Amino acid sequence: QMMHIGSYDNEPASFKLMEDFCRQNGYKRESKQHREIYLSDFRKVSPDKLKTVLRFRILK
Repeated sequence: QMMHIGSYDNEPASFKLMEDFCRQNGYKRESKQHREIYLSDFRKVSPDKLKTVLRFRILK
């Protein structure tokens, strides 16, 4: 999992970082399915300060 800070539009870059880390450490993504946990209210926080936990399952 990873804490993404910023616009939802930039989440693909964070997923790429996660996938690169997994690959470098002998893991791979189980599927393209993922979960997002929103810690900020997009109606009250500017896009560059949004906090979202990104998660996906991995295999060794």
